[in-house]
Amino acid sequence: MSLKKSNSIIRIYFLVVLICFFSVFGFAQNQKVADSLKKIYKENKLTGEAKLELLRNLSFNEVNDLKLSLKYADELIALSKATNNYLYLHRGYLQKGNTCRLLGDLNAALDVFFKSKDAAIHADYLPGEGTTNMSIADVYSVMDNAVNAQIYYNKAIYILRKTTDTVSLATALLNAGEEYSKGKKYEKALLYYKESGALFKKVNYLIGTAYNLGNIGMLYAELGKDDLAMSHIKEAIVILEEHEDYYAISDYLTYISDIYLKRHEWGKALTYAQKSLILAKKYGLKDQLSNSNLKLSELYQKAGDFKEALEYFKEHIVYRDSVNNIEMVQKMADIRTNAEVSQKQVEVDLLNQQKKTQKILVIASLVSFTLMFLLAFGLYRRYKFVHKTNKIIEKEKNRSNALLLNILPEETAFELKISGRVQAKRFESVSVLFTDFEGFTTYSENLSPEKLVESVDYYFSKFDAIIEKYDLEKIKTVGDSYMCAGGLPYPSENHAELIILAALEILKFVEDSKNDTDFNETRFNIRIGINSGSVVAGVVGTKKFAYDIWGDAVNIASRMESNSEPGKINISENTYELIKDNFDCQYRGEIEVKNKGKMKMYFVNKRLN
Repeated sequence: MSLKKSNSIIRIYFLVVLICFFSVFGFAQNQKVADSLKKIYKENKLTGEAKLELLRNLSFNEVNDLKLSLKYADELIALSKATNNYLYLHRGYLQKGNTCRLLGDLNAALDVFFKSKDAAIHADYLPGEGTTNMSIADVYSVMDNAVNAQIYYNKAIYILRKTTDTVSLATALLNAGEEYSKGKKYEKALLYYKESGALFKKVNYLIGTAYNLGNIGMLYAELGKDDLAMSHIKEAIVILEEHEDYYAISDYLTYISDIYLKRHEWGKALTYAQKSLILAKKYGLKDQLSNSNLKLSELYQKAGDFKEALEYFKEHIVYRDSVNNIEMVQKMADIRTNAEVSQKQVEVDLLNQQKKTQKILVIASLVSFTLMFLLAFGLYRRYKFVHKTNKIIEKEKNRSNALLLNILPEETAFELKISGRVQAKRFESVSVLFTDFEGFTTYSENLSPEKLVESVDYYFSKFDAIIEKYDLEKIKTVGDSYMCAGGLPYPSENHAELIILAALEILKFVEDSKNDTDFNETRFNIRIGINSGSVVAGVVGTKKFAYDIWGDAVNIASRMESNSEPGKINISENTYELIKDNFDCQYRGEIEVKNKGKMKMYFVNKRLN
């Protein structure tokens, strides 16, 4: 090899590295980058990891021709297999999965993402394993499989927290928050969004910050907090305009239109919907062309202009059908073209053959057709069997996941599934609640077992619903005693306020139940006790798992309950200091507590404005 040729290859290699650096670490696709790299690809002078990196970036940045992107990804996969390079095999499968998803082939994308995950594990590449779990979750989210989506988002977050890949962790948190928002779990979604936004700002990743702001804005819109929604969405649009991300801008403009429509400001609502449509037309955003036309149709319908509403609705149908059917139309066109070419060729062959040859060809064609029909029928039967089996497996898997999440908190369940064990964790600030029915033991002696279970279930079922409403964690029940906690497994700043609100609602339910004629025989008074402090939480047992908490804070909460009075909520001084500004409390003085001496106690009367 001549020196001149050697220097040329070195220059090409550094050019690839430079372009790849900006494309990969910029985290934004760029067709201009792909066009620049094509020249290097055609020269075919790179080898080893330089060529693998070139193929990776060609596939990533090729946005105009997704089939070409798929070709680069397949070439990257084949070359990675040939060189036993599992890191780039993971990257090749990941890129292929992303492209399949853009093409609308979700089943193929899911299959390829699982292969990418296996390659990342084989390469011992933790960031890749976390990112692939996030991609799998994204596909399940699009499929509206919320259970699986949440499982894989939590796997991704669990793994990415062990890495330094801040952008991927922030993205996983953002997507998981969006999934919770879809399920109307807005408080949990907001927690994920806030952590995600802080991480994006930490690394100054503006696109991520923009999407984070936009998602928070859409969440506030769902909650009816229109001013907050508007300010967040507009801030997101400013950043997205600088980065020319018009798809998201078009989407957010329709949300702003919705907000103005709710305010009965029809003119402004129309202006923003029209802006969304203009952007969608300018940049060929078919999803948004459909959505924007639908929004304008709705606006004109509300204004009583049914003729204009019909025209926009027709456009919505055209673009909706275009998005849904374009791939099928292309496939049908290819089949039709191939059939016509084949037919012409057959006609030419038939004209050039003698009668004997014609007869042989006809027989051969019939035999081939029969064999192909049998093969196709066999493959169809196999497909139906595999599809049916996969649905059964998926159903049972979802059922087992749902059962596990019913027993353990989400984070604990995922840790148990991933590592086979759960590490005990210390929580510095939680609130613990105990309840107890007055005279239950004496009363239960005169009840049948069936009636006893019915009575307890009547109360505890409602308690479960109340603590879920306030995002608390049920710990256990022992006889007629009910125990729950706030501030775990996800730490929160307002756990004491939430648990007091839940206690007030429990107290009201018990009081209201006394007037319920269906349960006249099972009316009880209830005592409630609450304390705040640090605890240790973990899983007890190896067969029948039980999530439990320990510590002095738990013991004191139990003492607060035993020193309470029927129809009262008794709290410790620790809890009082956390909630005193928001609740009306009555000081009881210092009361002797078993093994603790004298302790200050308070009754909670009601919530302040």
